This record gives sequence, structure tokens and C-alpha cells, in this order.
Amino acid sequence: MEKVLEVYKRPIDPKNPVVCMDESPKQLIAETRIPIPASPGQPEKHDYEYKRCGMCNVFIASEPLAGNRMVKVTERKTKQDWAIFMEEIARKYELAEKITIVMDNLNTHEIGSFYETFEPEKAKALCDRFEFVYTPKHGSWLNMAEIELNVLTGQCLDRRMDNIEFVKKEVLAWEKNRNNKNAKVNWQFTTENARIKLSRLYPTLES
Repeated sequence: MEKVLEVYKRPIDPKNPVVCMDESPKQLIAETRIPIPASPGQPEKHDYEYKRCGMCNVFIASEPLAGNRMVKVTERKTKQDWAIFMEEIARKYELAEKITIVMDNLNTHEIGSFYETFEPEKAKALCDRFEFVYTPKHGSWLNMAEIELNVLTGQCLDRRMDNIEFVKKEVLAWEKNRNNKNAKVNWQFTTENARIKLSRLYPTLES
């Protein structure tokens, strides 16, 4: 936890950007009846019945201090899907010397995923581009990408969407709009805060 919080204290640096990465499933749902449009004094109404149309996955990478993010919608969330998304992050920050990635410690989020997806030379080159910083177990709230995912859900994904192409279109529009606003995350929680508010999590030393 303290390692993540110390990373968040770094000043903005284009040569060494701090990028938070996360992912979330999105259920694809279709209407079974035509919704009733909104009218004066009445919101749009949807029937409680719906049809399941499968799942998709949403990857997000956010650079909180710079106020930009990139989102990718995929059919799955395999090791290969993650590795390809990481390659796209590396391409976006092609001028950076080292990219610090804050993310959850999932079994797909590991160096081996690069080698299962790319040739060894390319996998090694990608590994060298990144510094991985993992949030602790039960500490995914420390990942600022979760804040971006919550905003994405509330502003775009919190409705019935029945196919992945529509999700991609809407997510792209959201991404462009939020980047144009240069929306940043004002992170206030520090190591000093953690040692006071989460003191119960620290070992008790015997005198």
C-alpha cells in the first residue's frame, strides 16, 4: 500500500509517466419490449424483463496527473488481451523512458503474458518499457483507474447495451469527451493518512 502511495507522490513527468490500469466486465443486455420514451415530468421507462446477450470486457488506462485516459473494449480478458492492451499503452507513450503501471495483482497481469503473446524479443522489449506496481490484496481501491471506471460506468455504461460494437462506439465517444475536458483525479490519501486511519493493518511491535 505504501509503495503505491509513494508512487502517487511523483510529479508529472512525460519521460516517466504514472499510468493506472484496470478492467471490468460488461454484461450485454437487450430489451424485450420497446421502451417508453421520456415525456414532460416522466423519465424514460424500460420493462423489467430483458435478454442476456453475453459479456464483454472493458480495459482502461488512466494517467491521473495528465488528465487523459484510453479505453479498449474486448470480447474476453485473457492474458493475450491484456498483453495487447499493454502494447498499445507502450505505443501511446513511445517517447517515455519508463512507464510506471499501477494495477491489480491478477494472474493475467504478469510478464509471462507478454511471452505467451509475442515473440521473445518483442516480449522482452515490452517488459523493459514498464515498471509494475501492484495494489495489495483487498486494496484495489488504491488503483485510481477504479475511479475512472466508476465515472465511465455512471456516464456511459450504466444502461442496457446489447452488442459489443455499440459499446465500443459509446465508450470511444466518452473517452474523447473526457480527454477533451482534461479531467484529472485529485488524490488526497497519503502514507501519513494510511498510518493513522489504517493503523489496525500494521503489525504490532512488542517493546
